[in-house]
Amino acid sequence: MSLKLTLAATLGLALASPALAQEIHILDPYARAASPNAASGAAFMLIENIGDADDRLVGAASPAARVVELHTHREENGVMKMVAVEEGFALPAGETLVLERGGHHVMFMGLTEPFEEGKVIPLTLAFEKSGEITVDVPVDLTRQPEGHGHAHGHGN
Repeated sequence: MSLKLTLAATLGLALASPALAQEIHILDPYARAASPNAASGAAFMLIENIGDADDRLVGAASPAARVVELHTHREENGVMKMVAVEEGFALPAGETLVLERGGHHVMFMGLTEPFEEGKVIPLTLAFEKSGEITVDVPVDLTRQPEGHGHAHGHGN
């Protein structure tokens, strides 16, 4: 009887994991590179946590680059610098995390192919509680920086 309960509990946990990911919505993703021959690029999007539990974006991966990291811009001695964020980005319950140019973003370094207009980049986002979510990110080289705006609440 104990084995049946263990199996039932394990199955319940396995089925619950994908449901958690459904509480994370990826909205308006796009990627870009500075030039056609650039060795790096970035992805931007809104990440909405419609669930009741806080979460955290802790990593990203893609076959589009040799290295994919979470980055932000920080001021150091009056100069803005782009830096990797090892701890990831908080995503409080009911909030929207804004990944945007000049702020938090996903950085692709060592591109395996150029980011060309209209191309779609596969990106897997790793969340502390919700697990992995894979999203297709279209390359949009014409979008202006104010693409996401600041109308949404966001965590950092």
